[in-house]
Amino acid sequence: MTKLPPFTAIKKNLPFWTVAAEQHLERLQTTLQGLSHEQAAERLKRYGANRLNGKKKTGSWRLFLSQFKSSIILILLFATGLSFFLHDRIDALIILTIVLISGVLGFWQEKGAADAVEKLLALVQVKATVLRGGTLSEIAVEALVPGDIVVLKAGDIIPADCLLLAADHLFIDEAILTGESYPVEKSTGLVAAEAPLSQRSNALWMGTHVQSGEAKALVIATGQATEFGKLSGRIELKAPETDFERGVRQFGYLLMEVTLILVIMIFAVNVYLHKPVIDSFLFALALAVGLTPQLLPAVISVNLAHGAKRMAEEKVIVKRLASIENFGSMNVLCSDKTGTLTEGKVRLKGALDLNGNPSVKVSRYAYLNAFYETGFNNSIDEAIRNFCAFEVKDCRKLAEIPYDFHRKRLSILVSDSGMNVLISKGALTNVLDACTYAENRDGTLIDIKQVRAHIQKRYETFSAQGLRTLGVAYKPMLEETELGKDDEQDMRFLGFLTLFDPPKAHCAQTIVQLRQLGVTLKIITGDNRLVADAVSQQLGLSNSKILTGPEIDQMSGRALMNQVAEVNVFAEVEPNQKERIIIALKKAGFVVGYMGDGINDVSALHAADVGISVDSAADVAKETAQIVLLEKNLDVLLEGIKEGRITFANTLKYVFMATSANFGNMFSMAGASLFLPFLPLLPKQILLTNLLTDFPEMTIASDHVDAEMVTQPRRWDIQFIRKFMITFGIVSSVFDYLTFGLLLWLQVPVEQFRSGWFLESVISAALIVFVVRSKKSIFKSRPGKYLVLATFTIVALTVALPYTPLAMPISFQPLPPSVLGLLGIIIVLYIITAECVKRLFYQRVKL
Repeated sequence: MTKLPPFTAIKKNLPFWTVAAEQHLERLQTTLQGLSHEQAAERLKRYGANRLNGKKKTGSWRLFLSQFKSSIILILLFATGLSFFLHDRIDALIILTIVLISGVLGFWQEKGAADAVEKLLALVQVKATVLRGGTLSEIAVEALVPGDIVVLKAGDIIPADCLLLAADHLFIDEAILTGESYPVEKSTGLVAAEAPLSQRSNALWMGTHVQSGEAKALVIATGQATEFGKLSGRIELKAPETDFERGVRQFGYLLMEVTLILVIMIFAVNVYLHKPVIDSFLFALALAVGLTPQLLPAVISVNLAHGAKRMAEEKVIVKRLASIENFGSMNVLCSDKTGTLTEGKVRLKGALDLNGNPSVKVSRYAYLNAFYETGFNNSIDEAIRNFCAFEVKDCRKLAEIPYDFHRKRLSILVSDSGMNVLISKGALTNVLDACTYAENRDGTLIDIKQVRAHIQKRYETFSAQGLRTLGVAYKPMLEETELGKDDEQDMRFLGFLTLFDPPKAHCAQTIVQLRQLGVTLKIITGDNRLVADAVSQQLGLSNSKILTGPEIDQMSGRALMNQVAEVNVFAEVEPNQKERIIIALKKAGFVVGYMGDGINDVSALHAADVGISVDSAADVAKETAQIVLLEKNLDVLLEGIKEGRITFANTLKYVFMATSANFGNMFSMAGASLFLPFLPLLPKQILLTNLLTDFPEMTIASDHVDAEMVTQPRRWDIQFIRKFMITFGIVSSVFDYLTFGLLLWLQVPVEQFRSGWFLESVISAALIVFVVRSKKSIFKSRPGKYLVLATFTIVALTVALPYTPLAMPISFQPLPPSVLGLLGIIIVLYIITAECVKRLFYQRVKL
């Protein structure tokens, strides 16, 4: 196997942009027809997948070991080992077994969640067009290797660091690397070694994207060998923390503070009371494990993965699991109208001359322009080609200036029956800016200044009818076969193209349903004010306040922030203004979703709390978005929002469970150990309590959610959780101490005391699930069948445990029926009291 030299090892380590393409092709042992499939497979093994993090999928063993990375668990394992050699080996083995079982459960849950998410992400994988063995094919970006030949078009992400082999009016957005907001034009040739990154015109950089034009390029470096990879190595690239993740972190800090104080205090007091040091230490650590929601990461992962799978069934793919919470919390959705609110099938209504009459010449010139366009495929050109076909055997394309978002025109130089003609079409204002004359129906020319007001009036008339209006202009050329942007001047305005895209049949009803879910729809469109107003009224957004791009330009950030809440339609908006609108909405206190599928939507998708795109979107939009819809349809989005809220609601249920009975039980046990002459539960019994109470909670992802939890956006509220923890923790502790008092009054032996306390602790913690899972009465909110099954299985197992052969090694003793009956009464009273407290709690504290 021949080893390829490193890409810098040419001509005394000159950078690749200073070396001719032929030398690179020779060094990389490839041709303009690309690598063979065998070569590519061999290089993929050698260089690894084309990923920024350079990491392989987390292996099963690594995932399993990660279940024990908690500092508390590690200390507990160390103490267990110490106890094994110095104290009771049987107890040590039992504790070790319980910890291992807990780890296996967490591993099993997280492994299933990770596998499910990986399958979902494969559905929306970004692909690259590559030449393999002389044939164009689409492959996953991760499979690219040095020596591949990639073909690029507008909207494509640059998948690796590449050298240009051919380019046609290629403009690249390099803002992610350079911060420069304007696209950079690229061309073949050599560039000086000392040229800054922004001036290396023959080089394409991973992570940037094609704004307009086409190209063919040679892959030089992949993965971490790219400029973007080096950057990610210097600064750890991490997705911004979501509100949900922030809430989990704050919740963890809250529990950690309580745990740390409690553990230190309990250990110190037990040692002071001359209880065995090892037992006291293990007891304190076991309490820490009991207080720590050990399965919280696994439960969150499983909950989010279940949510992602349910959302996938509704044709919504979640790329980043944590974004599900923001999806459910979203209360403002910004969207373009085309294809989302409308049918997305643009149709040409008419090709009209200066006076608004049908014109064959306008139709034919528009057809030639659309027929020979080779930039990115778009619905407008398709509509023109479908409107009326013309014979083109006597025509030949000579040159093209692709459409870009600055000029907003597409120009084609065509040889038409031997005469060269430059034909432009695009946004009416931009086309008029290139015109000196206007052409009458009889072919006579008139100064554009004399008819500009007339053209504008017709434009407004068409727009008021909800029609999108483009301009068509042309100019006879001499023998030129080359074309530059300077040629787009002194042109002749020929006429109008009017297009329409009807609103979707049920879209108005869907918008009403979104409003009922607490989500306000705001339309952001590049169309003019009149078109936007006409379409918004058809969608039921009557009397909507409209803000235009030029008006936004004149506003400060604070002024815009004060306006956005009242505005539901933003018209004549430039791509960079979309991001300003999103940021202003976020500063105004909204959780903002943005739905976009184009190249010009990337900055807005990145700025939004939830970036939403579609599977048919430009690669760069699909890559930036956190949520990808398999259908461009608001109805699909509607179901996704509901599923997002269900997922969030079920995640909060686990938190409520962990902060009610579990917290109260551990707190009570800590307090009891201060006045009891013995430990209320042995460390192994505490860990077993924690393990058993976690079982029902692992089924919470499949639980039913009350309709009221879905009707409005919900956000993580750490203050509410703190109040919930204190309120229900106190209720739990009251009945715990009642249990202590009963067992002491009955003067049962120590083993029976621990057995009775264990039964009350586990059963009450298991049954309280049915109380805290809903604001409604336990008789009015139906729990999921798996939750019911798991809960009562644990109750039965807990009652039976002291009567089984396992009782002796765990230090339990069977309880007399009378004691069991009294404990049962305490548990029933606890559930009734908790239900009454819940009603009072929700009357005073709003979720």
